[in-house]
Amino acid sequence: MKFTSTLIKGKLIKRYKRFFVDIKVNNSVLTAHCPNTGSMMGLLDKGNDVWVTKNNDPKRKLKFTLEMIKVNKKLIGVNTHRANRIVEHALKNKVIKEFQLVKNITPEFKYSKDTRFDFLCDKNIIEVKNVTLLRNKDLAEFPDAITTRGSKHLINLINSIEKNYKPYVLFLTQIQGISNFRIAKDIDDNYYRNYKMAKKAGVKFLAYRCALSSKEIKIEKKINIIDE
Repeated sequence: MKFTSTLIKGKLIKRYKRFFVDIKVNNSVLTAHCPNTGSMMGLLDKGNDVWVTKNNDPKRKLKFTLEMIKVNKKLIGVNTHRANRIVEHALKNKVIKEFQLVKNITPEFKYSKDTRFDFLCDKNIIEVKNVTLLRNKDLAEFPDAITTRGSKHLINLINSIEKNYKPYVLFLTQIQGISNFRIAKDIDDNYYRNYKMAKKAGVKFLAYRCALSSKEIKIEKKINIIDE
């Protein structure tokens, strides 16, 4: 997924009201939209390098969008709205080896009256989770806050097996150069228990990391999932 406009670099001042971030660019301060509903644990230290895009749509109240933050010399993609676009690009270009043979890719698959999954690829359901939590040097984690929605998805993925679907959760690790992933059970033990139950039931779990730059974000390689 290539950025359609040049990214603007600045320094983080603060995040507030969940969806707002103040950023210092040169000698001015701009307010950007923060497209991430998670806690963004470990990412929000004042002075962190950040990158934003600008959108001149007159209907938008905030012209800037937070895209990436640099933490411990690693670029981290925080715009959750881009996660599905990154995965869709990878699916179409046969980057994810588990889905290289699929013929039909359907985004926003309506599974039931109250549930949508991110993709249906032939009979494979794919639910994408954007990963930004980095508490250890080479270990990404999910979630960064309690996610009742995530647990609901796991239960529905288990149920989908009875309907002859093949369910997957893809942890899209938007953290530069990371090699390992695990579930943050200390943050959401209920999600961890549902993860273990789903795995036992036959739901498949994948973790792929991204390569990030000011030009594009793309899936780079599969990484190891650590079970504890």
